[in-house]
Amino acid sequence: MQILERTYLGASLFHWLIALGAAGALFLVLLVTIRTIARRLDRIAQRTTTDLDDLAVDVLRHTHWITLLVVALSVGLEAVPIASHLGRIRSSAITLAAFLQLGLWLQVVIRYATERVARRRGGRPGAAFVGTFRFLLRLLLWSVLALFALDNIGVNITSLIAGLGIGGIAIALALQNILGDLFASLSIALDTPFEVGDFIVVDDYLGSVEYIGLKTTRLRSLSGEQIVFSNTDLLKSRIRNYQRMNERRVVFTFGVTYETPAAAVERIPGIVRGIIGQQAKTRFDRAHFKEFGQSALVFEVVYYTLSPDYNVYMDIQQAINLGILRAFTEQGISLAYPTRTVIMRTGPSAAESPTTETAL
Repeated sequence: MQILERTYLGASLFHWLIALGAAGALFLVLLVTIRTIARRLDRIAQRTTTDLDDLAVDVLRHTHWITLLVVALSVGLEAVPIASHLGRIRSSAITLAAFLQLGLWLQVVIRYATERVARRRGGRPGAAFVGTFRFLLRLLLWSVLALFALDNIGVNITSLIAGLGIGGIAIALALQNILGDLFASLSIALDTPFEVGDFIVVDDYLGSVEYIGLKTTRLRSLSGEQIVFSNTDLLKSRIRNYQRMNERRVVFTFGVTYETPAAAVERIPGIVRGIIGQQAKTRFDRAHFKEFGQSALVFEVVYYTLSPDYNVYMDIQQAINLGILRAFTEQGISLAYPTRTVIMRTGPSAAESPTTETAL
């Protein structure tokens, strides 16, 4: 048959048909083999506790059919005496397919690693940034692979890299504020100084974290309005995160009148200690007669609430205050209020006549 002897691109049609047939058969064999191995590994992986075998199955399943086709065509064309320029095209196609497949496999590994980080974070809001981090890793991966692929197929990438570097500097200068906020958001994601739902204080502003974005973080204040911070400014500030408190240290003072007998003054620390000890979720630290104030004998009391919740603290403090008030009433101890003693003289030899005024 003369038609089969005709030459196309350096080889006869007969050789081309044989090569394409062999390539097609090899492609089907490779495709069926990989899918069969993946199914069997999947059944094994379902019976194990480790997730590394799940990763292996996922990597195998992400073997792209284009890669298999290029491999099959490359093997099939080995027997065909094709022209030299077609040989270079075949080599370039194999190189590009290899880098494409490598990128797909590494992309699966990146997804596995970032999802594992998200699971370790226990579903905390900071895990939402894992998606952003994953995107940046993928961008870096494909950029590097593209440069290596172009270099391996003979493209001079030196000028390309130089151009990208100059362009990248120009873009970075133009977008430095946005990029600063972006990297600040990544710092928040990785370091997690706070999370959505945490109650924080930033300078004079306080509220619950409502949203953490790529550029801004938003708080919901106690009065109801939303406060918006840029991530860069937020990380430059001093942040107090009350959600991370394990317990709350409470310090308060009170005063009794100077007319209180010394024996009663000595009993006051014990009275206060007993009142605090009766409260649940508290740990007494100390109670001392601190100083002689202008119009009172001043006592300082320190205790801890074992819950960081502010409402719990206020309920405990209220109960302690009421307990002190009742105990002092029973003991005949008077709480002090501001007073001022005025000494009036009518002349050089006049007797001192002290008068006490109450400052209300």
